[in-house]
Amino acid sequence: MSAGSIYKRILLKLSGESLAGDSALSIDTRVLDQITSDLQAVVDLGVQVGIVIGGGNIFRGLSQKAKNMNRVAADHMGMLATVINAVALGDAVKRKGMEASVLTAIEMNKIAAPFSQRKAIQDLSEGKIVIFAAGTGNPFFTTDTAAALRGVEIGADVLLKGTRVNGIYSADPEKDPNAIYLPRLSYNEVMNKNLRVMDQTAFALCRENNLAVHVFNMEIPGNLLKVIQGAAIGSVVGGTHAE
Repeated sequence: MSAGSIYKRILLKLSGESLAGDSALSIDTRVLDQITSDLQAVVDLGVQVGIVIGGGNIFRGLSQKAKNMNRVAADHMGMLATVINAVALGDAVKRKGMEASVLTAIEMNKIAAPFSQRKAIQDLSEGKIVIFAAGTGNPFFTTDTAAALRGVEIGADVLLKGTRVNGIYSADPEKDPNAIYLPRLSYNEVMNKNLRVMDQTAFALCRENNLAVHVFNMEIPGNLLKVIQGAAIGSVVGGTHAE
């Protein structure tokens, strides 16, 4: 555990859409600047940070754009979209003066290093922000599942899911004004209630390995640091926090 932090090592899951912000751009540099500023505050505490980022701002395998495509081809395109985002985020991290390592589940050595558990843990131990790209490397799996898998593989203390809502609700709060905020849940409650925060494969993997999931609003500057410091914001699933 690092001084000032309740965690030593985290896995942060970001959606690809978060990089676009409110702009019409696929990647908004102002959003990248906010994200890297938040990461800097966490790294300064000595916390080791792994990140899985989606590709929905560019292409998503399960989307209207891909409805007539072969699922495997569409998912491969989605994986490549995550690589673009990972490279962009890695570059932004380095421009902020931090060290970054981009590891991909699909080998493309001229762009990034191939993923291995040993390489990831070594880079984290050296203080690098490790960004995992290309999902699991296999079709039919979401980046949520990739986040759960990488979180377990690196021995993360928690999986932090940065979203644009304040936590988990009984329904989509952006569509249902009567949605109820749920601050603490078990894995089974999330799965039985079919709360669509992460897919069930991801939650099952977290449950089997007792990896807590903390869902919070990443769009509010400074929230990541507050979560790291143990502030009671967002919603927590499983782990010791749900006891």
